[in-house]
Amino acid sequence: MSKRLIQNLAKTISKQVDRFNPTEVECLIREFYSILGQTTSSGKSSLDERKFRSILSNDFGLTNNTIMERVFRTFDKDNDSFVSSKEWVEGLCVFLRGTLDEKIKFCFHVYDLTGDDYISREEMLLMVRNCLRLHGEEDPYDGIKDLVEITLKRMDHDNDDKLSFDDYEKSVKELDIVLEAFGTCLPNATKIEMFEQRVFNDKSEHR
Repeated sequence: MSKRLIQNLAKTISKQVDRFNPTEVECLIREFYSILGQTTSSGKSSLDERKFRSILSNDFGLTNNTIMERVFRTFDKDNDSFVSSKEWVEGLCVFLRGTLDEKIKFCFHVYDLTGDDYISREEMLLMVRNCLRLHGEEDPYDGIKDLVEITLKRMDHDNDDKLSFDDYEKSVKELDIVLEAFGTCLPNATKIEMFEQRVFNDKSEHR
């Protein structure tokens, strides 16, 4: 993609985001096309799930397949199975620099595997089991089930045996450690700093 087209695209997207300045948006778009390398097999200049998941794993340390698939779906706002340059920048606004309220919405959407606006006991169990398996644990199903039951009881404020967004939001604001209670879906501060250092500094120097 030509330098002028990238600058014009950055100018347009910059008007719709408030976490990055125009120079940073341009750097993120350059990174996007650097990752893309070329258009996908469908002819779309967008990231498919395979390439996107490699970024989540290599740059941000996410390893849970279920969580990575859901993060991809959360970035992919138009549900076309690709992440466009605009969706990339908008998603990173929350992923890297989101407010607590934005991160609450993001994580809830990730954890709501079925898209029914609730996090069910079964969804919690699936995500927690996957996380423990990734860390080399055996599958102590009963222990995981007990953990999920305790967590659900603590967070289910309206006692309907599942978590609504209001339940989840209230729980996180009472105790922010439960933001990622069902699996890591946001990068830690070190990963964010490393990514921003590489993308913003390195790409600014080569503009």
